[in-house]
Amino acid sequence: MVHTDRGDFEVFMKGQGEPICIAHHYSEFNETGDYFAETFTGTHQVYLVNLREAGNSAKAIEPFQLSMLETIFDLEAIREEFGFQKWGFAGHSTGGMLGVIYGIYFSEKLTYTIIVGAAAREYMTFSPECIYNKKHPQFMIMQEFNETLKSPELPPLERKRMAAERIKLSLHKPERYDELFSLNINKRISAPRMNFFSRELQIFDVTRKLSLISTPTLILCGRHDVQCPVEYSIEMNELIPGSTLKIFDDSNHYPFLEERGLFNKVMDEFLQEKIHKIAQH
Repeated sequence: MVHTDRGDFEVFMKGQGEPICIAHHYSEFNETGDYFAETFTGTHQVYLVNLREAGNSAKAIEPFQLSMLETIFDLEAIREEFGFQKWGFAGHSTGGMLGVIYGIYFSEKLTYTIIVGAAAREYMTFSPECIYNKKHPQFMIMQEFNETLKSPELPPLERKRMAAERIKLSLHKPERYDELFSLNINKRISAPRMNFFSRELQIFDVTRKLSLISTPTLILCGRHDVQCPVEYSIEMNELIPGSTLKIFDDSNHYPFLEERGLFNKVMDEFLQEKIHKIAQH
């Protein structure tokens, strides 16, 4: 538990090396960890943060405290409490959206950002290839999964089964699920955070502020991503100065698992090239 002037936050730590913060906008983590965070534990000291209204972290007194910008203020308070002048940030999906906002407002506090399968604006309305667009053939299935998984009354075995089926919708090869998700890692959805996000997302667009990001930025996306289609990663790469983009041709929404070896290679090359340049400079 990290005690800040903005409240107390639950943070899980693993690994050794340079500090990297990892968060997801509405996931609720526990001691079993997170598949995306696990990608970094061999090279970094990972700080996996339960945001406000997730796990044992502070509750929201006002609804606006669940917004993306307020969330970044919370992360900054956590960084300061740990005493880091800077740290890296990596986010997958809505975590990547947080990384975009973090970079816009606090680039000077970030060693770098790694943004995976994300977007800098609302990605559903004009993207029929997005699973959250009503024209997508699996739209209703995904909606039903999301609503059911919010319930705290859902029996553990049924929750596990439904979570697996939900993830399969976002895999390039769903039959690989058991192979890719083989660790004893489980997490839940924070219903208050997801509910607020579903409203905030409707008016979310920070594309005109992407030029303000000055920290080294790596953008990664699966070619077949049905949640945040690849066009939004291409757009971010075009608008974030000096950013690096890698598209994974055999991946959907989980390139860090679907193409693990290539993902790690790209990430390592980015960290070596960009961060060493900054150190020399």
